[in-house]
Amino acid sequence: MENNSSAFRYEKTDAFTAPGSRGNPAACLFLRSDQKLTDRQMQEIASEHRGFVSEVVYCREMDGKTFSLRYFSSECEVDFCGHGTIACMYSLIKQSAHLRNEKELMIRTKNAELPVYNRIPDDDAVFIAAPEPVYGNALPGLPQIAAALNVNQNSLSTELPAALINAGLNTLIVPIKTLECEISVTPDEQVLKTFCADHGIDIVLIFCPSVQDSRHFAHTRVFAAKFGYLEDPATGSGNSAFGYYLLRNKLWKGENIAMEQGGSDRAYNTVRLALEAGRVLFGGSATTRIRGEYLLDI
Repeated sequence: MENNSSAFRYEKTDAFTAPGSRGNPAACLFLRSDQKLTDRQMQEIASEHRGFVSEVVYCREMDGKTFSLRYFSSECEVDFCGHGTIACMYSLIKQSAHLRNEKELMIRTKNAELPVYNRIPDDDAVFIAAPEPVYGNALPGLPQIAAALNVNQNSLSTELPAALINAGLNTLIVPIKTLECEISVTPDEQVLKTFCADHGIDIVLIFCPSVQDSRHFAHTRVFAAKFGYLEDPATGSGNSAFGYYLLRNKLWKGENIAMEQGGSDRAYNTVRLALEAGRVLFGGSATTRIRGEYLLDI
């Protein structure tokens, strides 16, 4: 029987894993130079992964140290996906003998060219330079934000400002008064999706300076209803925007820090932040759960 399928190297990898945590799942398809996928095929594959992973990453080697990455959720193409980048590059470096000793690689995304720092030998992590931040001014009012998050407005902190910062994705950052409230926030997915569409927001990051583990700097959660799921359990782009928020509000001096991320229904994941030449880096480790081939009918 004639084989009418094309095989792509495939992995399901959880990014930002910490001891006992599940991380944030991404599916990674690694394309050889002679393999091509159309935008429609990439979206169809990502749509098939609805409920299994947050995003699908398509990775193609451009040369020995540069890789082209594209990201698709079940709903649409995503400009930048931090956890997908961590999952893809951590796994790629770990499994490639010619990359293990490389200290710096480069990725090309839809809108940026970003360095990747290999710190697996010493720190079991890869770090990615976040895109340069863009600060927004047209913020929704606190009553609108509270309604979209399904919380009482009194739950929002007034000691720190809300902010709109794009470090890969347009991120609304909202401070919450208490950790107890922050980990229990449960928005209505459709209400939040409509709110984000109305205000040009990609994701919403809520945070509280109080933490469960004193080794962490703050507690964060990220909601991504625009992309077909309510909550993102560990987020590179969102926490990068939060890093720029901390710098702008003089809450962080640039030392290496870590965020604990997640709601009350999970063991918290760990997203690390660092600062290099004024640029926020996000980083972490990853755990590959499935490895094999994705077969596509042609």
